[in-house]
Amino acid sequence: MTAIDNEPITLGAAEGFLRMFHIAHPEAGPVGPRLTQVRDEIAETGTYRHTTHELSYGTRVALRDSGWCTSGVPWRRLKVRDLRGFRNAAAVAAECVEHLRLATNGGEIRPLVTVFAPDAPAAPGPVIWNEQLVRYAGHADGTGDRRYREFTEAVLGMGWRPPGTPTPFDVLPLVVETAHEGPKLFAIPPDVVHEVCLEHPDLPWFGAMDLRWHAVPLITNLRLSIGGVDYPAAPFNTWFVGSEIGARSLADENAYGAARPVAEALGLDTSAERSLWRDRAVVELNRAVLHSFDLAGVTVTDHHAESLHRLSWLRSRQKHAGIRPAFRLDPMAARRARAGGPARFSGGPAETTRPHSRGRLAELLRRPAER
Repeated sequence: MTAIDNEPITLGAAEGFLRMFHIAHPEAGPVGPRLTQVRDEIAETGTYRHTTHELSYGTRVALRDSGWCTSGVPWRRLKVRDLRGFRNAAAVAAECVEHLRLATNGGEIRPLVTVFAPDAPAAPGPVIWNEQLVRYAGHADGTGDRRYREFTEAVLGMGWRPPGTPTPFDVLPLVVETAHEGPKLFAIPPDVVHEVCLEHPDLPWFGAMDLRWHAVPLITNLRLSIGGVDYPAAPFNTWFVGSEIGARSLADENAYGAARPVAEALGLDTSAERSLWRDRAVVELNRAVLHSFDLAGVTVTDHHAESLHRLSWLRSRQKHAGIRPAFRLDPMAARRARAGGPARFSGGPAETTRPHSRGRLAELLRRPAER
């Protein structure tokens, strides 16, 4: 029936996190009574429930330590939406849309995390298939985002249809899967997707390329682990690094392949890579992204600022330990985000949640899904 094999909650993981929380929050009182309560709860139910303060603290630490936290994000004041009572697909989808609306904030991006129901011995939590809430379809004729060609084929097979004639920027539907409902499709309302039309500060012809991108990177398929408790659906957002759009999404041949037409419009020699036409085109795409987001009043950062931020983070971060809260990417979750399957709750081999290194996480996000 349900193919799922969650790692058991150990007293060590729970106790390690709770001690960490009480050290950071002495106002919560001595840790002893809380440890006794949690030990009894795990012995009786196989799991335990975080308090609201524990959940917020664990989520903030997980985001800070994950490497996903872009410069300027006020992680200590990060708003955490506690929606652990939500298990039905329609409710999860509706709150993801609400998260996007709140995060967009008229272009002044507001970092948020929404935490849905955790995995428990009697009731696994919901999962979101999409890599990000807003991703563009990759159509069979080659238009759109080629990274999501298989995902697009999968949701077409599930009944989704693009609104009108397919375009390069058709927003894919949200796929939410629960153990009791299976995978369900939900259209994302167009009015909640804030997009920035791209133009260049020095190249008048650039606007005619009709490129654009959505404003909020709302990551939806990472698993949040806090003190042994897993939350398989915990969407979070910060804001975009410009090169994530210009270099990795628009320029990449496996995505939109916009580097070549830009280079040709610039009159560059594209017959050999040694002319560095690709590098020069990517620079102009990145300039266009930063210029356009600034012009539209949408929060964005550049990769040079992020490099300095990341170096600072690497110097100051805590040594990795299993008890620390973390956002994780499971291999099957990475595959679902690109290939549109397989379902988590199926009759196939059991899916096991295991931690991955940050390098492994980045690799899974970059590579195409295995066929």
